[in-house]
Amino acid sequence: MNANTSRRNTAEWEEGAQLFDRTTRDLPPGRHRFHKERMMAQIHETQAEERTAAKPTAPARTRRFSLPRPAIVLPALAAALAGVVVAGVVASGGSGVQDEGVATGPALTTTVGAATSKGVPQLLDRIALAAGEGDHPTVEPGQYIYVESKSAGTFVKTVDDKSTLASHELHRRQVWMSPDGTKGWLIDPAVNDSSEGETLSLPDEQGNTPEANLNAPSYDYLTKLTTDPDALLAKIYKETEGQGNTPDQQAFATIGDLLSESYPPAELYSALFKTAAKIPGVVVVDDAVDAVGRHGVAVARLDETSGQREEWIFDKKTHVFLGERIVQVNGNSGEDALIKPGTVVYTSAVMNRAIVDGIKQTPSQTG
Repeated sequence: MNANTSRRNTAEWEEGAQLFDRTTRDLPPGRHRFHKERMMAQIHETQAEERTAAKPTAPARTRRFSLPRPAIVLPALAAALAGVVVAGVVASGGSGVQDEGVATGPALTTTVGAATSKGVPQLLDRIALAAGEGDHPTVEPGQYIYVESKSAGTFVKTVDDKSTLASHELHRRQVWMSPDGTKGWLIDPAVNDSSEGETLSLPDEQGNTPEANLNAPSYDYLTKLTTDPDALLAKIYKETEGQGNTPDQQAFATIGDLLSESYPPAELYSALFKTAAKIPGVVVVDDAVDAVGRHGVAVARLDETSGQREEWIFDKKTHVFLGERIVQVNGNSGEDALIKPGTVVYTSAVMNRAIVDGIKQTPSQTG
């Protein structure tokens, strides 16, 4: 992507935000937040340099809150996003720039772990068994699903026509969602202008209350999904047709979304892993590290188009889900060549997942 290096005034940023919203409205699951983060990172850094009093309007939310896992920047979207995501001059150079409470630094990197297809069904069977065990209470009306995680990601940063990789450093993210998905709250300094966070409640700014779906599920929606692995996989393929780079990669990504920031009922949670075992190309990475440095074993799949591998990381002994990451495994061409093999495009670690009695209430406050 070639960055547009002309400076924009407030009105132009608002126009760009509206264009961004139209462009990303129908993105595959998890992508909306990723591209919003990239756009907002560019806006915040440009504002820091220009020292203007006016603030751009953040992209309006036009559908249910989508799940957080960012993923591959699809080639088909590159041109559409070029003028929005990396528009404007980022004249503030170097690392350590403060973006609404989240510092930026050099690109995140890791050693690319070896992958094998051997033992995939057996590992996923053990994970499915562990998922079905233990306490898994039902979410009642009036309660909220609380998920706390720590995440970081790498993005392209442009300074004086020169593009380099930078990262949002590890930061805390908190989400509250009601069972029906109509009420919620998000605190994430990488995407919120305020430390208090922002509402996720519906209807949205346009007065719409979209129906829950696989891309943006509510707990109530998940309770109605089939737990038969074959039927569930067929539904995923059908409802995500045309999304992602391939149907198999999109199916894997869709299940990955459900693991990170939702609360599938116990039977469905177990069924998700049995379903994943039926997707071609799934591999095991014996050693993977989540966002807070916890080592585990990963169930993963390589997107041949982007060269990026999505990894779901589990504790090696308990098989509890720890987090996920997206690692560049193969090189690309053009500006995407900046993302070298070993770059961690995104990483996240689940720190707490619980049921609480109110928005902005944490488990420690629950009586």
